[in-house]
Amino acid sequence: MKKIKYFLPLLFFCLSSCSCAPEELARFAFGGMESLLGGGFMPSEQLRALGGFTSTSVSLSKSSENGVEESVIFLILENGDPKILAENREILARECAELYLKEFEDAEEYDKITVQLVQSDPFNPENVSLEEYTFQVQDF
Repeated sequence: MKKIKYFLPLLFFCLSSCSCAPEELARFAFGGMESLLGGGFMPSEQLRALGGFTSTSVSLSKSSENGVEESVIFLILENGDPKILAENREILARECAELYLKEFEDAEEYDKITVQLVQSDPFNPENVSLEEYTFQVQDF
C-alpha cells in the first residue's frame, strides 16, 4: 500500500509533464495492467462498435459469503447508439458478453458476467438509466 502512495504521484507528475503522445502512454499503462490481469482485460474496439458505445470499462469482483465463493465480471457499456439499443437490448448484452469472454484469457476463472448498459442524458447528467443483464460464464 505504501508503494502505491509513492507511485501514483510520480506517475501523475510524469504524465502531466510529458510532451509526448498521451495515447502511447495510455496504451503502455493498459498493456501493463493487462499483463497483470490477463490479456484481453480491456474491452476491444470491436466490442465498443457493437453498440456504438462511447466508453467501456470492466470491474472484476471475487467475494465469499457464508462459505460460498462468487466471482463476477462487470462489463460497463456507456452511452450506446440509441438506434442500435432500440432493437433488443438483451441480445446485444449477450453478444457483448460473448465477445468479451472470447477476448479475456482469464474469463474461465469467473462464474458470472454482468453487462451494464448505462445511458445518461447529455443535457442533464443526473438523469441516468441503467440496465443489467447477468449470464453464467460457463454458458459461453
